[in-house]
Amino acid sequence: MTAPDYRRLAAVGPYFALDAAASPAEAPPTGFRPLRELYAQGPDAPLAERVRVVARRLGTAELRVAASILHLGLAARFCSVGLGAAVLLGTVPALDPDRAHVHVPEQGPIDLWTPYEPAQPHRADDEQLADRLHRVLLQGQLTLLAAAVRAAVPLSGKLLDGNAASALAGALRMLDAHAAPGRARALVAELLRRPPLAGTGTLRTSGFRRNSCCLYYRVGPGAGVCGDCCFTSPPRRT
Repeated sequence: MTAPDYRRLAAVGPYFALDAAASPAEAPPTGFRPLRELYAQGPDAPLAERVRVVARRLGTAELRVAASILHLGLAARFCSVGLGAAVLLGTVPALDPDRAHVHVPEQGPIDLWTPYEPAQPHRADDEQLADRLHRVLLQGQLTLLAAAVRAAVPLSGKLLDGNAASALAGALRMLDAHAAPGRARALVAELLRRPPLAGTGTLRTSGFRRNSCCLYYRVGPGAGVCGDCCFTSPPRRT
């Protein structure tokens, strides 16, 4: 069996794209930095600075709003790559923070690069894929991301778990429209039963409804609420 062809993921959408080395000797592209740096904590860390940039672009003085929206976008990126690879390729990229690399553009989703992965002896079944997604994505990437965001701006852990669940459901919607909807839904349903996403919301045939709010409605008048929000209309601001 050949190494995973991660180039196939880009056909689903830009959030699913993953650049991968074609050989063990291939280095990351110019301008890419180790993924570990994205998870750094502290007032001068890349995520802390990015929160301030997002706040300026949104025109909000509430850093927690900017931090939540930034987290949701980054979580969507990791969820799309992980779930997309599981459904379409039968594998889950490790995205080891010390070996994978990232480039943060001025606009749009972050660019991800992973080193060469050797051929797998066999295609994983759904139970194995769910276990790997839980370990690599939920307990790994999203846990590190949430810790870095909370170190920059105090936010509820339940809010960030809700963002992660929302990001996973968003990836499911894209895959439903592309291919293999049954497999994607089964994997997402299983992940939503496991911690830390258990209790974050309900996955129905009509879509996902989370039990928390990402705070987008606080960006300003007319911002409204997201389609999967626990609120049906923006709460009164105090």
